[in-house]
Amino acid sequence: MLGETAAIITAILWSITPIAFTEASIRVGPIYVNITRMFFALIFLMITMIVIGINVNLSLYQIGNLIISGLAGLVVGDTFLLKAYRLIGARISMLIMSIVPPISATLAFFFLDEKISFFGIVGIFITIAGIGIVVLQRQEKPSSHYKIDYTGIFYAMIGALGQAVGLIFAKFAFNAGEINGFLAGFTRIFSAVIIFYPLAVLTKRYNQPIKVFRENKKGLLFTIIGSVFGPYLGITFSLIAISHTKVGVASTIMATVPIIMLPLVRLYYKEKLTRVSIAGAILAVGGIAILFLN
Repeated sequence: MLGETAAIITAILWSITPIAFTEASIRVGPIYVNITRMFFALIFLMITMIVIGINVNLSLYQIGNLIISGLAGLVVGDTFLLKAYRLIGARISMLIMSIVPPISATLAFFFLDEKISFFGIVGIFITIAGIGIVVLQRQEKPSSHYKIDYTGIFYAMIGALGQAVGLIFAKFAFNAGEINGFLAGFTRIFSAVIIFYPLAVLTKRYNQPIKVFRENKKGLLFTIIGSVFGPYLGITFSLIAISHTKVGVASTIMATVPIIMLPLVRLYYKEKLTRVSIAGAILAVGGIAILFLN
């Protein structure tokens, strides 16, 4: 139950980050937000580890797997997902990203020998169906701007594969020995930063960030909020989730972000909730209940 509960907490945390990062990106740009959020997360994680007194002893095998996990999930997965957003929009990208749970479950079956019961598989597909219904019901503005683009679809599929592979390698590290979630999160994010930051500086897409955020304090505030709920707490709880339950189950529950976002977008953006969206949410909740009972 600990793994499933951590996955629910992860989904709740991640449902807040899209709003925060969207508001921040509008004000300062996505590159500044993407890199700065990781720096803030590293600072928060380091302070947490020092205060709690976390044992930072990891084997080379665990470090290697966490680094690969960070590169696959945060560098490849997030980068291609952002590319997909630009070409086909968030709605279709999120729909394609809902294939992460079955990909994760399949990879876990072959590489981790994780077997899911028949009812567990039913729960996964019911949840994914509910997520798909909710995502398809969301109205994207401008709705005519994004069209079916095969390159964008390919990018989204690469993004989904990257995130699934990232979970598998993180699980490899946890299976090799006990690891604190904050330490695992720090290692993954640090591995992504050492790739992202030099590239952004060399391409002159991350110039004078202090000046940029000083001139837009709201952008800084939203970036900090998103950093706390996303790469700091969100990634940490996601790693706790996969360390205490099957990867397929954890990734399915964590994929329910569009469901949990429904009341948030209703309150923040004043979006109307359709009956079909509500039905999709209920369906997804039913699937999650099956996973918990299973």
